Amino acid sequence: MNTNTHYEKVKEELKANPKTWLVTGCAGFIGSNLLETLLKLDQRVIGIDNFATGHKHNLEHVRNSVSQNQWNKFNFLEDDITNYETCKYITKDIDIVLHQAALGSVPRSIDNPINSNASNVSGFLNMLTAAKDNGVKRFVYASSSSVYGDSAELPKVEMRTGNLLSPYAVTKYVNELYMGVFYKCYNFESIGLRYFNVFGKRQDPNGAYAAVMPKWISSMLNGEDVYINGDGETSRDFTYIDNVVQANILAGTTNNPEAFAKAYNTAAGGRETLNNLFNAIKNGLENQLPELKIKDAIYRDFRAGDIRHSNANISKAKELLGYEPTHNLEQGLKESLAWYIQDIKKEKL
Repeated sequence: MNTNTHYEKVKEELKANPKTWLVTGCAGFIGSNLLETLLKLDQRVIGIDNFATGHKHNLEHVRNSVSQNQWNKFNFLEDDITNYETCKYITKDIDIVLHQAALGSVPRSIDNPINSNASNVSGFLNMLTAAKDNGVKRFVYASSSSVYGDSAELPKVEMRTGNLLSPYAVTKYVNELYMGVFYKCYNFESIGLRYFNVFGKRQDPNGAYAAVMPKWISSMLNGEDVYINGDGETSRDFTYIDNVVQANILAGTTNNPEAFAKAYNTAAGGRETLNNLFNAIKNGLENQLPELKIKDAIYRDFRAGDIRHSNANISKAKELLGYEPTHNLEQGLKESLAWYIQDIKKEKL
């Protein structure tokens, strides 16, 4: 693991001068990791989740990983961001919002664009407006690498995007447009983070819209078939969760006036094919569990709405936010596999 000295300094400053944070979607994969890190930094955290895609067991995992005193600084509300009155209520007396609540997944948005829009656009605007009206200092939100659409340029640079390929991509692009308008009209400080294929502990392996990495890990551990969409040469910039947490905290605390109303690639800056990822997971699991018998991958048709290649230029986040990834794919995968193996062992007890 690498060290980002700027990030370490920011964390020490937060410990010395705690803030009050609101994490929407706090029972989800990314939200629960943000919650855990903030509580370990002795911050006060308000969380909201409607459990549409989040899980109560994620909150239990967090509770078991922090002290009782730290857990007592967390207040949770089970509710929905599509309710504007709820958004007004939860943004009172908040310093920084980390807005993760959304209906993720390109295929989900293709299956049901109306639901995706309600959560990702209407819900987003509810949160942005309520935060602005209640005097929130900073609003950081999850955008997505899907906004690059059919752009063939590699690596992806923030200012150049292509034609959008899914309703999900449209919702995230609209978020970025609102961010710019709210800065121009109200001088409201918000920052978007374009996540690239995030992975790590507590990522849900179940369901029709599960991400590739936890789905494959779970299938391999359970002796099930593993499917690769297309020829396996599709490539992605797989980004470990700790890098994403770092980007959120840096965006939430930066005093750089040049940083606001911008979207940033949030990635490791690497590029790996699905075939190579399959082999890396397979080898990693077999090294830790020599008795495990993993089947060969089964190839099937390409998935609608997917882009062929994705790889991020992260120089903008480095320059304006002080971002420096601490984990590459290999380092993140090692930690992720260890967590999933332990989690499955706990389930069998």
